[in-house]
This record gives sequence, C-alpha cells and structure tokens, in this order.
Amino acid sequence: MSIIESLKWRYATKKFDPNKTLTDEKLHILKQAFNLTATSFGLQTISMLIIKNENLRNKLLKAAYNQRQIVDSSHLIVLCIKDHIKSEDIDALYDNLINLRQTPETILEPYRNDLKQRMKEMTQAEQQEWSINQLYITIGNLMTVCAVERIDSCPMEGFDRSEFDKILDLKQKGLKSILLLPVGYRSEDDMFSGFKKVRKKLNDAVLEI
Repeated sequence: MSIIESLKWRYATKKFDPNKTLTDEKLHILKQAFNLTATSFGLQTISMLIIKNENLRNKLLKAAYNQRQIVDSSHLIVLCIKDHIKSEDIDALYDNLINLRQTPETILEPYRNDLKQRMKEMTQAEQQEWSINQLYITIGNLMTVCAVERIDSCPMEGFDRSEFDKILDLKQKGLKSILLLPVGYRSEDDMFSGFKKVRKKLNDAVLEI
C-alpha cells in the first residue's frame, strides 16, 4: 500500500483493543525510527520511554485525565527532553562521530566548540524549547512509521507533565516528559476509525509560487 494510502488509514485512535499487543519486531522498528529521526546538529537531546507495565500505566491514568488510551494500548510511549544540555552531551556526539567516521579531531574541534558555545549562551528554558522543537519532528516521524506498519497511535499533549515526571522518576534521569504516543491496535467498535478525514482542499492548503 502506498504511503498516501497509509496516511489516509491513520487516525488518532480513541479506543484501543487491550487484547492486542505489538510484537518485539514492531517495537524494534519504532525504536529504530525514533533513533533515526533528524535532530538539530544530530545532538539527540530527546529520549523515548516505552511503558508496557500495566500497574505503572494505571498509576499514570489520572495524570492523563483518565484517557483510556494510556492503559488500553499495547504500549505507552513517553517522549522526553533533557532537562539541561551539558558539555558532556556535545562531547559524546563528536566522540561518536570520530569513532564512526574516523574524522580527525582537528577538523571537528571548531564545530565542537561552536556548539558548546551556542548551548552555553542559551538559558535552560531556551535549551528546553529547542529540544521540544526536535520532539515534534520526532512524533510526526513515529506516527508516519506507525501508519506504514499498520500500528495505531494517538498523539497526546493533554496530561499533567509534572505528575508524570514524578511517577516515572524522570528528574533523577535528567528528563522531562513532553508528549505521549499510545501505540497498539484499534478496537473494532471505535467509531472514529470509520470517520472520513476532514481536511482543507489541497489547493487551499498548499501554495505553489
């Protein structure tokens, strides 16, 4: 099936079938898709937390305003950003680049130092906003991959981030939760799955100059 047909098939799933579970192979595809998503400078100041544990998801339900997708999906993906970007994060990127590409440090040193200076000049809030922008690219990519793989998903911003961070102990990991993406398989009686997509006409949405 074409990518366009896959995108037409996709919708924000309101009701998952709790008896259907993603295979390890499907989960691995999502992990790879996350890791391969483009990020600014390739710095990857984002993390993906995959939650299968039912007890933990039930604890999160109230903080997600009792939206059942949290517990009825096969897995709950929590997309997070680094609380603070450190010099060590930049060194890890460039050290990995040297190891994989064998690029001399003499060539990379100016870029390494420039990126450190850029991050140093940002406030912590600016760093976080910069990372959040990367995360929106990521969730779009994940949703597209889900559609191609016939995995249902539902992007969610409506949850208590601070409560999620507390329950998941994210502060200790240096992370902050930003977006949720329950993934799994739609319930046969989810009426939203049969609704026609409501979009602008193509000529109204796309301008050609």
